[in-house]
Amino acid sequence: MQAVATETTLQARLQEPYELSQQAVAFYRENGYVKLKNVLSPDLIDYYGAVITDLVIRLNTLTKPMEDRTTYERAFLQIMNLWTQDKAAKEFVFSKRLAKIATDLMGVEGVRLYHDQALYKEPSGGITPWHADQFYWPLASPHTVTVWIPLQATPMTMGPLAFAAKSQRVELGRDLEISDESENVLSDELQKLNFDVNDTPFELGEVSFHAGWTFHRAGPNTANEARKVMTMIYMDKDQVVMEPRNPYQQNDWTTWLSSWPVGTTPDGPLNPILFQY
Repeated sequence: MQAVATETTLQARLQEPYELSQQAVAFYRENGYVKLKNVLSPDLIDYYGAVITDLVIRLNTLTKPMEDRTTYERAFLQIMNLWTQDKAAKEFVFSKRLAKIATDLMGVEGVRLYHDQALYKEPSGGITPWHADQFYWPLASPHTVTVWIPLQATPMTMGPLAFAAKSQRVELGRDLEISDESENVLSDELQKLNFDVNDTPFELGEVSFHAGWTFHRAGPNTANEARKVMTMIYMDKDQVVMEPRNPYQQNDWTTWLSSWPVGTTPDGPLNPILFQY
């Protein structure tokens, strides 16, 4: 009975509101990202982290040696929409606690799920090049945000996520896919324009939220264990689908938006509202 009670308690914690300060909201809106401590408890991360890790191991199809992979493939193993595969994974992804933070940071009335994504950077895994996520998304509004949830304390040796503050405001590099080119071009341009880069460790229970057009990257994983991360991408509940502008957006439109009609709000089963006022 104790295990059931513990599971019920953890489920309840995923729904409890987090005390988000006005300073954190202001920081996010100014800088395009924010890091928040003590959002999730260690026992909650242990429980749901084990579920997510099991799914990643079971569903992963990238098995070729590291030296044979592209830069993108070396960056991490990625598995999407775990919520459709497992009840406990769905509980985690559908957390009202996290979805409310996303809603309040963006200043919207509610958020939908775009998709979830586990990102596991293996030992000896390479860099994640500079990029902006919304290059991949056929979404008309910039009201999008990703929560990045490390499933362990993440020191610099593991390659924590780094952010270029205020980069969501510039048109620079919005036509670049994640690649060696995006790393080289954006690294040079961000340096020339004197963008402040936040590249710091994550404590256990600390998470980050970054806007769809905020440039971010991660270093290599030189530790002896995988850097395990779970992410959810949220969009304004009133987000509108736009005409895809590149092959990646075309693929996302069919895969994550169920080919929802352009010019309308994606209201299908893959894009449920996770929180609203």
